Amino acid sequence: MPADLVPLASTSQIERTPSREDEEDLRAFGCKLIHEAGILLKQKQVAVATAQILFQRFWYTTSMKQFGIGDIGMECPLRMRDLINIYDLLLQRTSHTLSSPKPKDPFKYAPMSYFGNTFYDLKDALVVAEMQILKRLGFNVHVVLPYGTLINYLRVLGLTSRKDACARAWGYLNDALQTPVYALYAVPTIVSAAILLASRHLQISLPSSPPHCWWDLFDAPWEDVWSVCGYVMRLYRERAPEERMRVLRLMGKKDVRGWLEANAVVQS
Repeated sequence: MPADLVPLASTSQIERTPSREDEEDLRAFGCKLIHEAGILLKQKQVAVATAQILFQRFWYTTSMKQFGIGDIGMECPLRMRDLINIYDLLLQRTSHTLSSPKPKDPFKYAPMSYFGNTFYDLKDALVVAEMQILKRLGFNVHVVLPYGTLINYLRVLGLTSRKDACARAWGYLNDALQTPVYALYAVPTIVSAAILLASRHLQISLPSSPPHCWWDLFDAPWEDVWSVCGYVMRLYRERAPEERMRVLRLMGKKDVRGWLEANAVVQS
């Protein structure tokens, strides 16, 4: 198999990440914002998936104390005004969720004034975010998406006739974009994890007894495959309303700093 040229996080970068569970939730929320913005801006899945992977990779090079989730998630090769308007809508909706006394209160978007400070503040944040992403990633924004690999693996395993298995595995790959796995593991490992989850949930029998384990065909270590499955399944865990609201309150770098100080979390 050819060497993987996609940069992955080093051990030291992984160890420096603060407050694992809360950071995972913040990253997932940032990726959801990117996904929602992509839908509203009518972007293709390839562009949205690439943005989410670069977003996850960025947080292994810097701290959430230095940059806000909303600022970094806003970077995208589109007309600046369109992007700013969409993110202003999404951020207003988040603020409405935090301030609304009743969960079912309708949200009404208030367009920003073209002559006010909001647009220019977001514009400045967007320019800074673009420079910082390129600088901290060393201008290496190469991304390998997993979809073609998934199709090839399903063919090898004889699962292309099972539309339910194909759709479920594809869905797990999309859900995995909300986790850091694309910055931690090679694509064959992530695809193998998606197939494993799909086959387990649909009760599809695949050869899993040594020395005839199907994931060995794709050079995917079992420990890493199982770890990726754990990342994905944690997305589906039930969260208390307080947990959801805490994540929404940590959108900005100042909010993260205050939370870290209040909870005595020390970063190196």
